[in-house]
Amino acid sequence: MHQFGGVPALAALAWRLPTPLLSASTATVGGGIGLRQWVANVQVPHDYARRDVADHVAEVADALGLSGPGVGMLTAAEVAAGALAREAGVQVEATVGLDRPLWAAAPAEADVTAAAAAPGTVNVVVFLPVRHSEAALANILCTVTEAKVQAFLDGGVPGTGTASDAVTVLCPASGQAEPFGGPRSQYGSRVARAVYAGLRSGMVPR
Repeated sequence: MHQFGGVPALAALAWRLPTPLLSASTATVGGGIGLRQWVANVQVPHDYARRDVADHVAEVADALGLSGPGVGMLTAAEVAAGALAREAGVQVEATVGLDRPLWAAAPAEADVTAAAAAPGTVNVVVFLPVRHSEAALANILCTVTEAKVQAFLDGGVPGTGTASDAVTVLCPASGQAEPFGGPRSQYGSRVARAVYAGLRSGMVPR
C-alpha cells in the first residue's frame, strides 16, 4: 500500500508489472482490452466528487512513479483491508466496499440515487498465469461478476453490486491462448472460486 500526495487519508494499492500484461478491464481509466504496465486501486473519501477521474489517476500514478499505460480504479473502501485469494495459479485481490449495495435491475427511479451515491465500490483484480484470448478475457469479466453476486447472496448482502464496481483481469501477453473463460472452463472455474473466497473474507459484518 502506498500513501501519497501528503494526505494520510488517501492511499492506493499499486501493482507494477515487470513486463506488460494483457488486460481486460471495466475501469473508467485504462479500461477495455490492451497491454498495461501497472494497476492502481486508489482509495478516495466517501464524499469524493471529482469528475476529472483520468486526471486524478494520472496524479496518483505520477506520485507513485508509475509510467506507461495502466489501469486506475477508485474505491472508498479501505485498501489496507483488501482481500487476497489464490486458486491453482490464479490470484485475486479485492477491496470490498458495501456501503451502498444495489440491485442491477432496480426500478428506473433508483437510478438517480445510485448515480449520486458515494463510491463504496467492490474492485477486483485477477491475475491469470497463462495467456487468454480477448474473448476469453471478456468471459472472465462475466465470471468474476457471477461469483461476486454469489458471494453477495451467500453473505446476506441485499444487492448484486454497487453503482461503481470495477474488474480488471490480467494475463501474459504471449503463449498459446486459452479460448474459454466461463465458470466451468479450466481457469474460469478457478477465478470464480478465488473471487468468491476473496469477497467473502473481505466482507465486513453489516
